[in-house]
Amino acid sequence: MRLFSLPGLSVAVALALAGFAGSTVSLAQEEKDASRPEDMKPYVEKIPGTDQKFEMVPIPGGTFVMGSPATEEKRSEDEGAQHEVAIAPFWMGKKEVTWDEYDEFAFAFDLKRKQREGVDTAKQSESEKAADAITRPTPPYADETFGLGRKGQPVICITHHSAMEYCRWLSTKTGKLYRLPTEAEWEYACRAGTKTAYSFGDDPSKLEEYAWNVDNAEKPQPVGKKKPNPWGLYDMHGNVSEWCLDHYVPDLYSTLAKGPLAKGPVVLPTAQEYSYVARGGSWDDDADRLRSAARLASNLEWSVQDPQRPQSIWWHTDATFVGFRVVRALNEQEDLRGVKSLVVKKKGTK
Repeated sequence: MRLFSLPGLSVAVALALAGFAGSTVSLAQEEKDASRPEDMKPYVEKIPGTDQKFEMVPIPGGTFVMGSPATEEKRSEDEGAQHEVAIAPFWMGKKEVTWDEYDEFAFAFDLKRKQREGVDTAKQSESEKAADAITRPTPPYADETFGLGRKGQPVICITHHSAMEYCRWLSTKTGKLYRLPTEAEWEYACRAGTKTAYSFGDDPSKLEEYAWNVDNAEKPQPVGKKKPNPWGLYDMHGNVSEWCLDHYVPDLYSTLAKGPLAKGPVVLPTAQEYSYVARGGSWDDDADRLRSAARLASNLEWSVQDPQRPQSIWWHTDATFVGFRVVRALNEQEDLRGVKSLVVKKKGTK
């Protein structure tokens, strides 16, 4: 699979982008004012107006060494140089986002339910009105599940933009600021204090206990059926690769390794649709692609079967291996406050 880096994006520019933030939302400041270390407990979030719930796991702040050592078997060049990173406390979805949750947004199930029940939308809370106003995905070109399963299954075939817009909708509905994890947050949570190739050690033969991959699955599997990692997160290795917030910059680590301790590093999304980072490997990957440090960059081939011109900004036709999970910071870092997708249809920003 070819990898496409962001056209014309040097490492220096990429790092400068980390200082950019999208339009702010009041939720961010409200959470910042209300959040305290003692608030870091597991909780269950019920999406208002739906029957859907999901669990959030507290991830303690700390430092870790990001990337893989040169001695790690089957590592890729973009996993180095290793560098120390500081991560602030956050919550992470215990499991990958499922179709059951995502369909409420993507197919406006919440809006249709209100219509059936005769809800007076003019009397709704401001947050509900704002959530209703968020643009929903256009109809997919083909069966978005590709016959691989729906109930309890992880979302697949959605674009980075689509995942970000779901997070924006979810934040507006719940009053809590949810987003995609940064690449650094994702690896920190995946490792869960470990320094080995996988969160359970270096032996890939143990993947059978923790992950779905090409050796034991022929399609995505219902979430949370294997053992969790040491911090209680399921399917961090395998099942579906998971979107991160960051643009993919292949030599980013080499630059970060030359500087001081990197605090919450991120290459913020822009109006360009490619290339973004996905982590964790999938049901369709060999064992080495499920390592904690393995990186994957989205590319145009993920939508090669989409006949539309321009192609959909919501759906990938050839990415049955990619999904996502959500995070929520205890106190959001400044450059992530209010971050949102800047992708716009027909702008030609591939």
